[in-house]
Amino acid sequence: MRPTAFLLLGIVLFACSGQNPNTTASAPKAAEPTAKHDAIEYAAGDTKLEGYLAYPDGPSTKRPGVVVFHDWMGLGPNPKMRADMLAKLGYVALAADLYGKGVRPANAGEAGKLAGQYKEDRATLRARARAALDQLVASGKVDPAKVAAIGYCFGGTAALELARSGAPLAATVSFHGGLSTPHPEDAKNIKGRVLVLHGADDPFVKPEEVAAFETEMRTAKIDWQLVAYGGAVHAFTVEAAGNDPSKGAAYDAKADHRSWEAMRGFFGEVFGP
Repeated sequence: MRPTAFLLLGIVLFACSGQNPNTTASAPKAAEPTAKHDAIEYAAGDTKLEGYLAYPDGPSTKRPGVVVFHDWMGLGPNPKMRADMLAKLGYVALAADLYGKGVRPANAGEAGKLAGQYKEDRATLRARARAALDQLVASGKVDPAKVAAIGYCFGGTAALELARSGAPLAATVSFHGGLSTPHPEDAKNIKGRVLVLHGADDPFVKPEEVAAFETEMRTAKIDWQLVAYGGAVHAFTVEAAGNDPSKGAAYDAKADHRSWEAMRGFFGEVFGP
């Protein structure tokens, strides 16, 4: 091949790769979206609560909003991290407090007792969850017609109970949450769509509980989905849960990634891009 032909071939290859044949410098990457956050206080009746409000660092247009409910350990790093992740996707997110200001379990034993208290008192759980939703809307940063709730473990239960209460949620998402309720008839009050992201091998949310939830949704004619991740157990999105599935709760990187992407797609369907 003649030198001129080699030169032409090189230009074509550079053009197909999107590179400029006159430079080896790569194109600048777009800046990563950033999020701001504020610590806030709010109340449910006489109970003081704490929250973590995360929002995009950009124009102050009203956006879809998401309440994030914590697991049984209370408002800590994980729900705050999820709120930041949502803000970087363009949402306004409130990591909520279901227990009360300064009430944080020191260990799993305390967490089990505290979460159990609210599972036995669904009226209070719903009231705490609704206070968080109202606080999110009151921030002035969200479109009240475009709000959602998500929750992890115990927080998944809270998100579903908020939906069952008739709260104006366009979407509700449970990550490895408890699905049972003492009032399945209240599913008729659900106003938006429901997505449950479940560990297929979760020993704490048994098949009969899953089946009862499915019956509840069908009876109420809700627009719902349930995705079960094979091999995943309880707490599959929580890195602090460790990596031993035999304990019944363990982190699963694939299920964590897939469930987050499922939520993103679901929100895209509900709220648009």
